[in-house]
Amino acid sequence: MQFVYPAFLFALLSLTIPVLVHLFNFRRYQKVYFSNVQFLKEIKEQQSSRRNLRERLILISRLLALAFLVLAFARPYFPDKNSVSPGKRQIISIFLDNSYSMQTLNTEGSLLDEAKRRAKEIASAYSINDRFQLLTQEFEGKHQRLLTRQEFDDAVDEVKISAQSRRLPQIISRQQSIMQNQSGATQQIYVISDFQKSATGQEQIKPLANANFSLVQLKANTLPNIAIDSVWLLSAVHRPGESEKLVVKLHNYADKDAQGIPLKLFINGNQKALGSFSLKAKSTQQDTLSFSGLQSGWQQGLIKLQDNPIVFDNDFYFTFNVKERMPILLIDGGQANPYLQAAFTTDAFFKPVNVNYGSVDYAGLSSYPVVALADVKSIPAGLAQQLKTYVAKGGTLMIFPADGADLNSYRGMLQALGSAWPEKLITEATRVSNLNTNSPLFRGVFEDVPRNPDLPLVQKYYQLSGGGRTQSEALMDLPGRQPFWSGYRSGSGKVYLSAVPLQESYSNLPRHALLIPVLFRIALLSGHDQPLYYTVGKNEVVETIPFQISEKQVLKLSKGNQTLIPDARQQEGSTFLYVADQIQQPGNYLLKKQDSLAAVIAFNSNRLESDLTYFAPDELKNLIPKNGTVVQAGKASLQGAINETNFGLQLWKVCIILALIFVAAEILLIRFYKVEKQSLSTPASVK
Repeated sequence: MQFVYPAFLFALLSLTIPVLVHLFNFRRYQKVYFSNVQFLKEIKEQQSSRRNLRERLILISRLLALAFLVLAFARPYFPDKNSVSPGKRQIISIFLDNSYSMQTLNTEGSLLDEAKRRAKEIASAYSINDRFQLLTQEFEGKHQRLLTRQEFDDAVDEVKISAQSRRLPQIISRQQSIMQNQSGATQQIYVISDFQKSATGQEQIKPLANANFSLVQLKANTLPNIAIDSVWLLSAVHRPGESEKLVVKLHNYADKDAQGIPLKLFINGNQKALGSFSLKAKSTQQDTLSFSGLQSGWQQGLIKLQDNPIVFDNDFYFTFNVKERMPILLIDGGQANPYLQAAFTTDAFFKPVNVNYGSVDYAGLSSYPVVALADVKSIPAGLAQQLKTYVAKGGTLMIFPADGADLNSYRGMLQALGSAWPEKLITEATRVSNLNTNSPLFRGVFEDVPRNPDLPLVQKYYQLSGGGRTQSEALMDLPGRQPFWSGYRSGSGKVYLSAVPLQESYSNLPRHALLIPVLFRIALLSGHDQPLYYTVGKNEVVETIPFQISEKQVLKLSKGNQTLIPDARQQEGSTFLYVADQIQQPGNYLLKKQDSLAAVIAFNSNRLESDLTYFAPDELKNLIPKNGTVVQAGKASLQGAINETNFGLQLWKVCIILALIFVAAEILLIRFYKVEKQSLSTPASVK
């Protein structure tokens, strides 16, 4: 047996006080004069023996009551293998889950309120000399310092719901980081959470060498929930006044079918679409919402779903840009191609920009959704590398080889792009034999496809290699399935390669009716816009249009009264924003340079919190190391369970009970054990 506070054992010296009182009877006797004492001897002998027994019993009761009271303050216990050394300073790290799922209610109120109470109960089980770390989903810098018990309780009261959602290995790693510098102290780690399967993750926790590890699981009620999983627009390019279609992916996490769930779409605060849907249990479904009447500029979208009682995932934010005009970069070999120029000037939406291949602004390439390379005899290595980077990041590149082209330079660039390349010039006249009407480029172009369409005539052409066939999409073919105009996927973008220059000496394609529809469809299906939304807590890098940033002109993200300055870096002709954990709440954030609006960026909460499925205790035990424990938070306080874990089998409660028993025994002896009420034998009367 050991003691938590052995210094209290010195108080056992106080046991001498009852002994001294017993040895020296300080009661003052009162003289009583009695005329006849012939019967007093028998009375005195009887009362003396009973009084001695009574006083000894009272003395024993006092000594035992006082001894057990002293032992209770000394906190005796029987240690086990996980017991800590009493009196040794301890560092206690407590993670308090404040994610969206902690808003759900149970019999104790909200899970977050119960988690706060449990955190305080854990802290109360330790001494005032121990130090505490409070960690929440935000991973804030202020939570990296050690606190006293009172400071810890105050910090717990300030915790609020957060949009962040961390996995269990991230949490443990963060808790260990502050303990690495606390050598010599006993370390305790607690994680208080509802332990959702989707948010916690299935990863095994590595054994902790110098710390005891405990998971405190709060019991949550399983509630039905429907969430907006994701959204996307069907059109890659958005024009003012045109109709748009938004696809919404819905997820029903409940075990029951959902009927008549209302869905609303708002653009810039104005309701644009309204609908309702039904969704089967444990399934996903895609619905399409149509809207129109958009003006040019950034559009702030919001989808609202009515689903009670879980409401944190009922809103979904997204943004996109409706451009007044679409810039097209036309790179030529010294003289602008008249056919490309004429084609893109027929529609005021397109804004063609001509530039010589030796004067291309590489930093501004990413601002063009489409780049067309025509009549360049030899492609410089620098331009080839920049175009490869442009396509890999989502750009669309159209290539029309020049008359007398340097085929080796074309091969060097196109082979790196995963595309076919021109191998040799074929001077035999032929005709395009096949038009791939199943290609997305031709979808909606023809009302009725004729059986014998008028296809381009070819006088001569470059024979294209078979490279890139696995990722190719033929638009037009020559006899023998030789590619005439094909598309190739490369990275996140596409390359469209023609077998002929846009010159009438090669074919009649420059004046053919198919040229303009194909060019327009390539441009309209190109997509180099930023994503519709990002996720809070994923530490994603936000790519936006290039900016010239100086010390006096910084970029700012703002939402309402909240303003933050992201880390902005220029790379490969684009501006990348590193927001890290600065974004804490979902919504549409305005990106401003000085006072001018540069972009609008949407952030949504992590949908992992929407799946309210929880780990069973046995499943949690399989995730943690052998020195870890799983504590089920019942109605009783955690203080007793933690004391038992830290100090083994504790006996102070037994000591208190025994002390009270012996105090009660002393009271009973004094109250009911009387020595005066004794019957005397009466001698026979004498006649």
